[in-house]
Amino acid sequence: MSNDAAAPITGAEIVVRCLAEEGVKHVFGYPGGAVLYIYDAIFKQDKFQHILVRHEQAAVHAADAYSRSSNEVGVCLVTSGPGVTNAVTGLSTAYMDSIPMVVISGQVPTNAIGQDAFQECDTVGITRPVVKHNFLVKDVKDLAETIKKAFYIARTGRPGPVLVDIPKDVSMHKAAYSYPKEIEMRSYRPVDKGHAGQIRKAVQLLLAAERPMIYTGGGVILANASNELNKLVDKLGFPVTNTLMGLGAYRGSDKKFVGMPGMHGTYEANMAMQHCDVLIAIGARFDDRVIGNPKHFATNPRKIIHIDIDPSSISKRVKVDIPIVGNVKDVLVELLSQLDAAEQRPNPAVQKWWQQIEDWRGRECLRYATSDELIKPQSVVEKLWEVTGGDAYVTSDVGQHQMWAAQYYPFDKPRRWINSGGLGTMGVGLPYAMGVQMANPGATVACITGEGSIQMNIQELATCKQYHLTPKIILLNNRFLGMVRQWQELDYGGRYAESYMDSLPDFEKLAEAYGHVGMRIEKPGDVEGALRDAFAMKDRLVFMNFITDRSENVWPMVKTGKGLSEMLLGSEDL
Repeated sequence: MSNDAAAPITGAEIVVRCLAEEGVKHVFGYPGGAVLYIYDAIFKQDKFQHILVRHEQAAVHAADAYSRSSNEVGVCLVTSGPGVTNAVTGLSTAYMDSIPMVVISGQVPTNAIGQDAFQECDTVGITRPVVKHNFLVKDVKDLAETIKKAFYIARTGRPGPVLVDIPKDVSMHKAAYSYPKEIEMRSYRPVDKGHAGQIRKAVQLLLAAERPMIYTGGGVILANASNELNKLVDKLGFPVTNTLMGLGAYRGSDKKFVGMPGMHGTYEANMAMQHCDVLIAIGARFDDRVIGNPKHFATNPRKIIHIDIDPSSISKRVKVDIPIVGNVKDVLVELLSQLDAAEQRPNPAVQKWWQQIEDWRGRECLRYATSDELIKPQSVVEKLWEVTGGDAYVTSDVGQHQMWAAQYYPFDKPRRWINSGGLGTMGVGLPYAMGVQMANPGATVACITGEGSIQMNIQELATCKQYHLTPKIILLNNRFLGMVRQWQELDYGGRYAESYMDSLPDFEKLAEAYGHVGMRIEKPGDVEGALRDAFAMKDRLVFMNFITDRSENVWPMVKTGKGLSEMLLGSEDL
């Protein structure tokens, strides 16, 4: 325990002291009646900075991206009632992608709970399905230990958001302050080390494989196991695919990387996933957007090794042969050690497998028709990669632009690609860029977005102005809810019900009204120059409105209910 049991302090002061002890540097939030004692305590301290957002949803998204891009636990603070209900979308987004975060919410006084008091809601009940755990603190004496538990639960095992609900009177009452150095919870003991015997079986299977495939997900990045993954792939010489959440875990520029798998993955990645004889899944969960129809996926026999910290993810959607429960980094360290000790080398038949993969790669599934008249959205992403040297932090919203960013910006480092994978939340891109820049001052940050998504949290342009945040916003403006339009074109007879974005604002003037720089780019020949001009303005947020080809679709595509080898490579396959 910290040896600071002097005069009692208020619950609000305890909250502030606890956050400081956890090394928190930034808290994203929005004040309201139930948290004013906490805000008063924040006003009196200098250990961390509070970032005033313009909507609680943005506070949670920014804290989420802060965590994704830095491996710190993101923190945000919201008030009771509408404050916390506005935060639910951000909590669900972080929960689906296993992002460690602590959300502190205000609550009406304890004697008013259940009385339909002003700005009261059942926060614990509402948030229970979208958090790893939540707490309602009814006694100020429990506050410090509860916050310690919240950070411990958020960052250990399979990470996730944890919410601490604090009634207003608890933040006002006093108690002696003592913050635990360590915490133990009898009901929560995540396993880190994988079973050595299971790892030995995995090594034998990998070395005997004729058509091996390494399939990795966001768990590799969350476990900080990118170095170990790169060593494994380079040592074995096997093909590797990273999911949408795992991009950057293995070097996207390396020939052994066969692209992203799944609904909008590459032909070579999907065919290799479908036709391999040994598949090792590392920190991935066989998501529906990755393997398509599980029945189709199961038609080709293969042996599956699955490494995951969460035992409930193993054999959940696909039956596996060698389950290994443990922290990805610890398991890969042991796996590499056993590979070094093994006398056997990888099967020479792998060379023939590589020939097959190169044949699939020869289909050039990401090729697209260029134009001298219309800006192709794919080309903007490619130019962004050139201009930033492939070294930017790239946030995205959700839709066609998200898929083009994933396909055409090769990530060589982890934690550089920040997007909503599991929930697919529109509106995250700009607050994500804010969180990334707060966590990585001086970094190059680009937000790729669409004209639908950007308007969902566009008020955060004011937050960027207040805190001198200068991300570059790349709006791929096709005047449609693009992914909705694409589905309507393919599956709904071209009936574009409510997907056309009529009466769009003048984005350049809107950006300027918030005190930023606005640009409008309409010709393909102006794309590179505009990007270079924008990134040269280090101290300004630049909002670039690229007027793109409105008919462009994301290819390849695996339609719902279809298998990985039933891909559409373009409109000619319809």
